Amino acid sequence: MSTIQTVNPATGQPITSYEAWDAERIETAVQRAHTASRAWALVPVTERAQRVTDLAQTLRAHADQLAHLAAQEMGKPLAEARGEVEKSALTADYYARNGPGILADERVAIDGAETWIAYEPAGLVLAVMPWNFPVWQVMRFALPSLVAGNGILLKHASNVTGSALALQELCVQAGLPEHLVTTLLIADTDVSEAVARLIEDDRIAAVTLTGSNRAGAAVGSAAGRAAKKSVLELGGSDAFVVLADADVERAAAAAVKARFTNSGQSCVCAKRFIVHQNVADAFTDAFVAAVQALQTGDPRKPGTQIGPLARDDLRKAIQRQVEESVAAGARLLTGGKPLPGEGFFYQPTVLADTKPGMPAFDEETFGPLAAIAIAAGDDEAVRLANATSFGLGLSVWTAAPARGIEVARRITSGAAFVNAIVASDPRLPFGGTKRSGYGRELASAGIREFTNTRTYWVSD
Repeated sequence: MSTIQTVNPATGQPITSYEAWDAERIETAVQRAHTASRAWALVPVTERAQRVTDLAQTLRAHADQLAHLAAQEMGKPLAEARGEVEKSALTADYYARNGPGILADERVAIDGAETWIAYEPAGLVLAVMPWNFPVWQVMRFALPSLVAGNGILLKHASNVTGSALALQELCVQAGLPEHLVTTLLIADTDVSEAVARLIEDDRIAAVTLTGSNRAGAAVGSAAGRAAKKSVLELGGSDAFVVLADADVERAAAAAVKARFTNSGQSCVCAKRFIVHQNVADAFTDAFVAAVQALQTGDPRKPGTQIGPLARDDLRKAIQRQVEESVAAGARLLTGGKPLPGEGFFYQPTVLADTKPGMPAFDEETFGPLAAIAIAAGDDEAVRLANATSFGLGLSVWTAAPARGIEVARRITSGAAFVNAIVASDPRLPFGGTKRSGYGRELASAGIREFTNTRTYWVSD
């Protein structure tokens, strides 16, 4: 019998063991979810929206439970974990309020016929979700999908299995039909085969994945073979560009938040700080001082800003990236080592003089590691920002917003923020370009991604 073991990354000690499902149990779950999904599609959209309103209230009522689960299972500081739950609830409110209007039939004037465009439920959607935002990553996809009339099969990351099961139970408590949101408990060794088999299943209408490029390539190719819709939100190496006229103190303070939120374990964390040479020293001094002041420790304690990395292999990956980058000529300004003692803690780290060809610049750094690069002018800043295989978010800092927009237009990304930190908002589409994936979540684009855009033509 295979098992799934969750581990507290702050201590390295086991939390809970779960029995992994065999093929027969997965089949039973899929059939029940498919039946629930077909029934849900027939429920009026206004009623579906009301259930999502109820889910928002349920999430808020259980915010402490979900936050403590996130702190225990993946090391998220409690304040950030509570914020994640509230953001999910706000997104539920947004879709409950706006979803029916976004999905309403769109009339098209054509002589001699009554014509319109309808947005109809796609069916049962498979969601493969990561551990770094155990509530928000699921809700970001699930809330619009539920209002759209779809069912959900959730394959969450194994290290947040408790959070996944809690979300499933809260959906039922909120009044959603049983089995409409189903968590699949699949052992890590079986995930690739099981997911590929599910994508081929005729009862699965589409698939969405947030995760690594390796996992995205597997899911995307399987969906392509099955001719099914897929949305992939993959890695990121976002540039944080500081132009010569920027408010350096403001930019440096924002840079710390942009890099070290969630202990640096976010696809939209700023990773590469590309700074004009005229302000590089001032920015670096302010940035390093603020990084050194960050409080690292038990994620359950008030005041903790940096928790552990979620797994020890992630800590080892950061250590490799630091060592190889320093060997290639980067300068270590602060941090650069695992913290002694129990758990998977790593010092908040800043590298200077980074450039293309170094792991800290070329690879996605998923942890508390910041890479600073110097640009001689706007053209070089654009070149360095584009010197990546990723294209998720971008942040540009300048005293002249028009200049920031002009620079942003020359850099490829799914989102561009001027004098602001990259973030997701339910009112705006979210997604990437290049190796950061395709498709969009949130806003009207996100709720329509998993619908059948259907044409109706009725002749006189």
